[in-house]
Amino acid sequence: MFRREKTLLDLPAPADAIADRAEPVQFSPLHYVSGNPIVEPVPDHLRQAVFGLGCFWGAERLFWQLPGVFSTAVGYAGGITGNPRYEDVCSGRTGHTEVVLVFYDPATVTFQTLLGAFWESHDPTQGMGQGNDRGSQYRSAIYTVGDEQLQQAKQGKVQFQAALRDSNYAEITTEIMPLGEFYYAEGYHQQYLAKNPDGYCSLAGTGACYAPARADT
Repeated sequence: MFRREKTLLDLPAPADAIADRAEPVQFSPLHYVSGNPIVEPVPDHLRQAVFGLGCFWGAERLFWQLPGVFSTAVGYAGGITGNPRYEDVCSGRTGHTEVVLVFYDPATVTFQTLLGAFWESHDPTQGMGQGNDRGSQYRSAIYTVGDEQLQQAKQGKVQFQAALRDSNYAEITTEIMPLGEFYYAEGYHQQYLAKNPDGYCSLAGTGACYAPARADT
């Protein structure tokens, strides 16, 4: 029997993961577009959410443009290695995926609205990749903060799956779980498309619409 070699489409076992880095990466604590902080402390009324929908450059711009979003940051979550570098994550040996941290005002923009932007702006059925970007670091993910977000994310998956099924899409592969550790990405990745307006953006939705069954709360 032949043993299949691990690829960038596999998540590593803890014993196979890259060892923790001693120091975090360097980045500006202020958002390049708004000037608001992207690290805590932030105003007490804000909440946070974390989404992975492929390459984080375009994903971050999607969220910072929404009314009610205070600031955004890109980083890595869902994996094993502490304080990873971009090259580490791209190797497939950290278990992390590229994500966007969103600080938002729930009085202006709800988590359901953020979920709508998430579901409608990528194809959550593609497994370990998004479009031409292949690898575990591009997998779809929602890392929730609190039980309410977790419940709404799981309900949203069921509702969006029905919309996708009507359009003959496969099953959703989005990873939904409570947020563990969020690690900030290097400074040059933060708000990348504001600094590089002609830069690469991979966002492409399915055309399906997210319509939650219950009131937007």
